[in-house]
Amino acid sequence: MYLELRHLRTIKAIHDAGGLARAADRLNITQSALSHQVKGLEEQVGMELFVRRTKPLRLSAAGLKLLRTAERVLPEIAALQADFAGMTSGRSGRLHIALECHACYDWLLPVLDSFRKAWPEIDVDIRPGLSFDAMPALAREEVDLVLSSDPEDIDGIGFVPLFDYEPVFLCAAGHPLAEKPFIEAEDFRGETLITYPVERARLDVFTGLLTPARVEPLAQRQVELTAVILMLVASGRGVTVLPDWVVREARASADFAVRPLTGTGLTKRMYAATRAEDAARPFMAHFVRLARSEPVKLQRGAAG
Repeated sequence: MYLELRHLRTIKAIHDAGGLARAADRLNITQSALSHQVKGLEEQVGMELFVRRTKPLRLSAAGLKLLRTAERVLPEIAALQADFAGMTSGRSGRLHIALECHACYDWLLPVLDSFRKAWPEIDVDIRPGLSFDAMPALAREEVDLVLSSDPEDIDGIGFVPLFDYEPVFLCAAGHPLAEKPFIEAEDFRGETLITYPVERARLDVFTGLLTPARVEPLAQRQVELTAVILMLVASGRGVTVLPDWVVREARASADFAVRPLTGTGLTKRMYAATRAEDAARPFMAHFVRLARSEPVKLQRGAAG
């Protein structure tokens, strides 16, 4: 048996209209053409689909089974068509995000809150489990955007600049390094460095300072949550380096000393990586605009 969507639409139209004439009007075809469709459908099924001796026309047991299928399938097809239309027009789609930046949650969640209000039909999700394999996941279409401070040359992937930021040093207010106007690589040799649990190639303090200077801290302790890192630093359990948007409250706290790295400070840039064909989607462009503005608000709060 070979069924087409028009067969399902036919059986439902006849049932809803109660007769061939009215159903033909609904389907915008002639009654003769509709009768021919019904005959061909009954030949496919191998049994009658209507009890023709009744008025209005009534479905047989086989016809009712086909109707139930039509009532289940046709709404799903209509919903799928609406989804495709929305994707074509840019009103709907998917924005699954992977992060190579633990601290990005501070500004990402406000960005997504604003984005959700502007694009309610977009399927938004954060995929933290892919942080160590973000770029291959982007290429495989498992995610749609990666937040990264380490642009790479990858075919089909574009890196859009979002904003510049400064990685800064934090220690307890009573720590000896709090007396220094800025922190150098050598200052870390006797310190326990508290970092997020990511590889060194993704940590600004290593890529921008320690690795080029060939300096190893006394120890490295990995901690998942920013709040816990700050608690440990305040209690003198170690020192840390965090992006400037994270330290807005620490700057105003008597528990911490916040210092630049080197006499001139370090500057890094955050990027949004997307597949080239997705970069021009309206909702993607709107996300990028939001992601450029929200971190700046946090940075200004930190500077203030």
